[in-house]
Amino acid sequence: MNKLQELKDYQIGLLGLILAIGLIFSTFIISNAVIAFQKLNTQTLTVTGSASRNVTSDRGMWKAYYETRDANLKSAYATMTQNSNTVKEFLIANGIKEENITFSPVNSYAIYQRTPAGYETNKVEGYRLSQNVEVSSDDINKITDISKKVSELVEKNVEITSNSTQYFVSNLDELKVEVLADATKNAKDRAQSMVKSTNGHIGFMNSAKMGVFQIVPINSTDVSDYGINDTQSIEKKVIAVVNATFSVK
Repeated sequence: MNKLQELKDYQIGLLGLILAIGLIFSTFIISNAVIAFQKLNTQTLTVTGSASRNVTSDRGMWKAYYETRDANLKSAYATMTQNSNTVKEFLIANGIKEENITFSPVNSYAIYQRTPAGYETNKVEGYRLSQNVEVSSDDINKITDISKKVSELVEKNVEITSNSTQYFVSNLDELKVEVLADATKNAKDRAQSMVKSTNGHIGFMNSAKMGVFQIVPINSTDVSDYGINDTQSIEKKVIAVVNATFSVK
């Protein structure tokens, strides 16, 4: 009976030893797997890629406003109507289509008399009327010429103030996608170049973050954290930046 009990104790002890060894071995395997996974996870490379494209504006916009002052409101409106017709005739004579001309509603402001001390009274002294005009065209040269000839309207007694001519690229959204793709490819090329000396290889792109687009004059080197959107130049440069992270094998 004692021998049988001793045998059972021996078997239980052996089984416990085997289980302990197995537990240690499995823990070792799991630990190595975790370490390998973490190592793989940390073997990444983050690079910045950039690309640019030179473009020519294909649409221009010119804006201006003119005003008149008169003691009589009716006379002031009559003058504004005459000025609007003069501006319209000027634009059409310079090759602008009527459908590309937009006049805003006339703004009217009462001008009140002031006391000798400079305080405004309730007595109306006259009226000031103003109106905006906007012209857009895909003929860049015509838009540019109009902005240079605005003095002709002044000679016709139109009190006009001209704003700077603006130039735009109509397919800018499509262009941004193309330049962004070029910037992503540039990021990958840079990453491959960096790991080439260590006989490494670039794997999958883990993440990519788009930077700020810059639209600058073609010879400009200006950049801004908030982005630049140049509307003053006919010839422009669109710049895209991408921050990408790649796995390294």
